[in-house]
Amino acid sequence: MDAKSGNTEEKGDVQLQTVKTSSCGDLKVYVQGDLEAVARKEDRCTFLTVHDMGSNHQSIIDFTNQPAMDGIRPKSAFLHVVVPGQEQEAQDLGNDFAFPTMQALGESLVLVLDQLNIKYVLGLGVGAGANIITRFAMKHPTRCLGVILIHPTSTKAGMLELVRDQIINWKLGSVGHNPTAEQYLVYHKFGHRVESASDKEKAMEDFKEKLHTQINPRNLKLYVDSFLNRTDLSHRLKTELKCEILLIVGSKSSFLHSVETMHSHCEPCKTSLLRIDDVGDVMDEAAENVCQSILLFCQGLGLLTSLGINSRSRSGSINPNERRLSTHSMQEYDKPNVKRLSLSARGEMSDGEGK
Repeated sequence: MDAKSGNTEEKGDVQLQTVKTSSCGDLKVYVQGDLEAVARKEDRCTFLTVHDMGSNHQSIIDFTNQPAMDGIRPKSAFLHVVVPGQEQEAQDLGNDFAFPTMQALGESLVLVLDQLNIKYVLGLGVGAGANIITRFAMKHPTRCLGVILIHPTSTKAGMLELVRDQIINWKLGSVGHNPTAEQYLVYHKFGHRVESASDKEKAMEDFKEKLHTQINPRNLKLYVDSFLNRTDLSHRLKTELKCEILLIVGSKSSFLHSVETMHSHCEPCKTSLLRIDDVGDVMDEAAENVCQSILLFCQGLGLLTSLGINSRSRSGSINPNERRLSTHSMQEYDKPNVKRLSLSARGEMSDGEGK
C-alpha cells in the first residue's frame, strides 16, 4: 500500500493530484483551497472527502461552493478523492484492474495525506463514501480528528439489498444506464416519496442528466458491487472509531434506518446524530443546516474558532446539555451535545429522543 510519486495538474480553481497506490491504482485527488496556509498552521481546517455512488468529487465541490459554506470555505482546504473510474467521462477500467474493496479504499486514503504532507484531517463522506471514510478513521486514528458522515452505513448488505443491487449491477454491466438502475440511484440519493415531491423534480432531472452524460456505467457497476460486498463494521465501532463523530441524515432518506443503527453502535460520548426533517438529500435540500452543523462540530474540536455563527443558527442550537471537549491545543470549547437532534428544513430544532 506504499505511495508512489504522483502528478499535479491545474483544473480551474482546484488542483488535480494523482496518488499512486498498490491496492487501488491511481487515485485522483482534487485539492480545493490553500494547503500552504494549512502548513503554516493558520486557523485552517483540512477535509478529506469521498463521494457517493452515482456521482464523483464534483458533487461535494458543488456543496462546498454553496453560499452557506462562504464562511468555512476560505478557511479550509478540501482533498476530494475520486473513487477509481468515477470521474467525468471516464474510460472503462481495464479488464486487468481489480477494483478495490471498501476496506482497501479506506486504508489507502492515508497515502493521500502522506503525499500532500498533511498531518491529519477531518473526514467527510457521503453514502458509500461515508463507509470508506469510516474505515479510514478506524485504520488510521492518529490521522483523523473527526468524521462527518452523511447518510452512512456500517452494516453489511441485507438480503433484500443484495437481490436489488445484483439486479442493478447486472443491468449496469450489460446494458449501461437504464430506467431500473436510474430509479434505484435516484431513490438512493433522494430517499422515499420522491414521486410526489414536485420541488425535487429539477434536482432529480439534473442528477439523471449527469448520471447519463458523466458517469461510466460499467465503472459505476464496480463501485456498486464493492459497496454491496462491504463487511460489517458495527461491532467494531465503539472500540476502533476513536475520533469525534457527527452523523447526518434526512428523515425521508433511504438511509434513515441504517444511520440510526450505526448511531446505536457508536461510542455515545463521542457521537452526535442530526436528523433533518422533511428532506431526503440533505446536501441539496438543507445545505444551510448541514453547513452550520459542520461548523459547530469543527469548533467543538477547536477548529475554525474565529468564525461566528449567524443569529439564525445560534438561536436554533441552544441545548441545555452542553459538554466540553479537550482539543489538540489543550484548550476547551463548547459543543452542543446533539445526540439525537431533529432539525426541520426551516432550521427549527427539537429533541429527537423517542422518535
